[in-house]
Amino acid sequence: MLRSVSVVLRETDGRNVTDSSIRHHCGLFGVWGEDEAAYLTQLGLYALQHRGQESAGIVTTNGEELLRHAGLGLVSRVFDETSLSKIRGRIAIGHVRYSTTGSCTNSNAQPLLFSYAGGQVAVAHNGNLINAALLRRNYEKVGHIFQTTSDTEVIIHLLAKPAHQSKKNPLNHVLNHLQGAYSLLMLFPDRLVAVRDPLGFRPLCIGRTKNGAHVVASETKAFDMIDATYVRDVKPGEIVTIDDEGISSRRFGGSTNGRAAQCIFEQIYFADPSSLVFGENVHMVRKAMGARLAKESPVEADVVVPVPTCAQCAATGYAEASGIPYGRAFTTSHYAGRSFILPTQSGRDMAVKMKLNVIKEAVAGKRLVVVEDSVVRGTTTRGKIGALRDAGAREVHLRVASPPIRNPCYFGIDFPDPRKLVARDRSVEDIRKFLKVDSLYFISHEGMLSCVKMKPDMYCTACFSGDYPMDVTEPVEKFAMERVQLKMFT
Repeated sequence: MLRSVSVVLRETDGRNVTDSSIRHHCGLFGVWGEDEAAYLTQLGLYALQHRGQESAGIVTTNGEELLRHAGLGLVSRVFDETSLSKIRGRIAIGHVRYSTTGSCTNSNAQPLLFSYAGGQVAVAHNGNLINAALLRRNYEKVGHIFQTTSDTEVIIHLLAKPAHQSKKNPLNHVLNHLQGAYSLLMLFPDRLVAVRDPLGFRPLCIGRTKNGAHVVASETKAFDMIDATYVRDVKPGEIVTIDDEGISSRRFGGSTNGRAAQCIFEQIYFADPSSLVFGENVHMVRKAMGARLAKESPVEADVVVPVPTCAQCAATGYAEASGIPYGRAFTTSHYAGRSFILPTQSGRDMAVKMKLNVIKEAVAGKRLVVVEDSVVRGTTTRGKIGALRDAGAREVHLRVASPPIRNPCYFGIDFPDPRKLVARDRSVEDIRKFLKVDSLYFISHEGMLSCVKMKPDMYCTACFSGDYPMDVTEPVEKFAMERVQLKMFT
């Protein structure tokens, strides 16, 4: 039988299960062979905080048992000297979370920690399993009891199944049952395992500390935080095992015919500009997208201004390529969070007001090229444009460093409801009128892909193109598992 291991959690209210929100995914960090591994993992999670702000957790091992501390909120809130002192060890994995399947509750905070016939295991997951609901239903029919509403837990149940345990390579067999996006860190008492799905949707990379310890993270920014050196990416379809014997690698999964599905939105929005993601520096990719946007959509203007902060790199590229001076239209507060992922429209509107304030003297009477990284719902963008108009901007020309988002994502970005996408059933001209700008241009699909070094078939662009890298027979519904539970108890 599978059982949940007791954990230390800080209680806060969970989000209502009917809440509709757009979020993204999570951040992973692990270290093997470094004193005060929990402390280093905390630092790594600080560096990855932009990838998840709902919960944070760390699991360590002393070689015999796994110890866990997790809770809701930011890394700075979840961990302190007392909590870290209780999970000391030389091996650790950590996780910061945004919920893409399952709500923001204590039970869903990762890494998940369980005991089964094979011993203890902790799992941290970045991505979304599109067959999780089906697998869960099948297990529940034969008596399995789930402790969370996260898609990640099905991995534990697969691993615990006696028929899978009897296989020569149980983990390989388990992973071949999964469909969708998953970068994983798994911690056993005697080993740390890093996994990337066969199509490589989500980033995961390996580094070394100055003391020779192995580290694994979603982004290289986490290595910079602890003065570690980037070594390489975990390859799509690769299992990397780190133990007392060193580091080893093996492949799993069937052939993908040389295709990958690395999420292009990592380069556009999610990843930190200082990171290497899919082998390229994020800032340089975004800058190239801005330059390409300038070539595709020239306009006469006085100044190029970014919408902080993700569009700053693209705006720099646009200004350099166009010859139009780069300027600043907004001041920013670093304490208001990212409006893109807040749960309600009123909350997003208020976050924009708290986060961005127009510098009136910098925009009054000016013709502005406003550079955005992406437009999702369009409502917050319209609010920003309105603020510029109120400040006296003479013209506002919006340039977007990604194509129109017309399709849902099922692989780890939580905008699965196409009705919430401003570009879903609107032409560019219709969007222009909705946003109330003088002109609007989105970078072309071909132009976007020309700014990354790998071939086009190495990236997932389904949210723009509708070309999904795998069939999605059962659309992912964020709160489906909560609703199943509610029916059971009403």
